[in-house]
Amino acid sequence: MQFGIFSVGDVTRDPTTGRTPTEAERIQAMLKIALKVEEVGLDVFATGEHHNPPFVPSSPTTMLGYIAARTERIILSTATTLITTNDPVKIAEDYAMLQHLAGGRVDLMMGRGNTAPVYPWFGQDIRQGVPLALENYALLHRLWREEDVNWSGKFRTPLQHFTSTPRPLDGIPPFVWHGSIRTQEIAEQAAYYGDGFFHNNIFWNIEHVQRMVDLYRERFEYHGHGSADQAIVGLGGQVFVRPKAEDAIREFRPYFNHAPVYGGGPPLEDYMRNTPLTVGSPDQVIERYASMRDYVGDYQRQLFLVDHAGLQLETVLEQVEYLGYEIVPALRKIMAEGRPAHVPEAPTHESLKGKARPAVADAVVGV
Repeated sequence: MQFGIFSVGDVTRDPTTGRTPTEAERIQAMLKIALKVEEVGLDVFATGEHHNPPFVPSSPTTMLGYIAARTERIILSTATTLITTNDPVKIAEDYAMLQHLAGGRVDLMMGRGNTAPVYPWFGQDIRQGVPLALENYALLHRLWREEDVNWSGKFRTPLQHFTSTPRPLDGIPPFVWHGSIRTQEIAEQAAYYGDGFFHNNIFWNIEHVQRMVDLYRERFEYHGHGSADQAIVGLGGQVFVRPKAEDAIREFRPYFNHAPVYGGGPPLEDYMRNTPLTVGSPDQVIERYASMRDYVGDYQRQLFLVDHAGLQLETVLEQVEYLGYEIVPALRKIMAEGRPAHVPEAPTHESLKGKARPAVADAVVGV
C-alpha cells in the first residue's frame, strides 16, 4: 500500500504569529516537504493545481520536474490535474515529458477542481464541468495510446493525424486516478477505463465515502476489469500529531479555528468525529486510519494533508516525520494483515511494464 503527502499549496496567515508567508517561501516549503517525504520513507508526494490566490501551485509539472531531479524513489503525483480547463493535448505532452524526466515515477489525478472562476479564465463554462471531464479524458486516453489520432468533439478543435510528443515512457501511459467526492459520473468514468478512483474525503463522513467507493467497485467489475475488490482505490486524510493528544489539540485549535476551509464551521471536536481529520497521538491516528478498510475494503493509496491552515514549515516537517517513522510503519503492518493475494497493489510504471491494458471505447457510458 502506498502512503504519502498531498499539498494544496495554500498561502495562509499563521494565526499564532500573524505572519503570512510570501509566495516564494510557500513554494520553497512545498519543495522541502517533498524532500522530507523521500527522507522518511513515504511513497508519494502530490501537489494540487490552482490558478488563483491564495494558492501557488499553478504549474504542477514544473514543480514535480524539479522535485524529480532532487529525489530518487518517491512517486510524483498531482492532487488534482484540471481535466476540465487544461487542454488534453497539453496534458498528454507535459506529463509524458515529466514521466521521462522522472524515470517513470509519475502518475496523476484527474479532477474538475472546486474553484468556479477558473472556468471562464480558461474559456470554459462551469455548467459543462462533467461533460468537459468526460470528453477531455476520452481524448487524453487516446493521445497516450495512439500515434495517429483523428478526433472531433464539442469543446475543442478537431485533430487530424495528430501525434503527441514525447510518447509515454516505454509505451506506458502514466497511471491515472480520477478524483471526486460526490459526482457519480466520475466514479463511473474511473471504473469504465479501469483506472483508479481517489475519494478525497477530507470533508466527508465515512458513510458517504463508502457509498461512492462501493459504486466505483461495482462498476469496475461490471466493465470487466476484475472483481470489485481488485478495483484501485485511494483516500485522502488530515492529521496533526503530538506525543500527547491534549497537546496536539491545544496546538492545532487556533489553526483550525482560523483556517479558510474550517473557520466559522463546526467545532474541532465535531469535525474530528465526522471526517477523517485526526488530531491526537500517533496511536490515535493509527487506530483511526486502520479502520478505513472496514468501510472501503483493502485499498491502495492513502494521502495525508499536513501543511494547510498556516502551519509553519518546521511543524509540518515534524508531522511528516511522525507519519514516516511512527504511524505509517504500523499502518503498513496492519493493512497487510489479511489482505487477499488477488488484491493488487497500486500500479506503478515498473509494475505496468509488459502488461497490455485492454482497449476501451472513447465514450463513457452514463450511470
